[in-house]
Amino acid sequence: MSSENLVKMANQIAHYFDSEPNRAQAVQGVRQHLYSFWTPAMRRQLAEWIAEHGHDGLDAKVVEALA
Repeated sequence: MSSENLVKMANQIAHYFDSEPNRAQAVQGVRQHLYSFWTPAMRRQLAEWIAEHGHDGLDAKVVEALA
């Protein structure tokens, strides 16, 4: 899967939690989804993309969830 697709999917997950008023719970929701439904290879590929491109274009909740 392309890194751009992973970024898009991660952002979609984060946006799902935009309505959650508690930011910590929103980040936890993103984290739980990424670790429950994404393979380790997908998470690793996203982390590599972040290392190369920084956080540009990636929802902050995703960055926090992966930290």
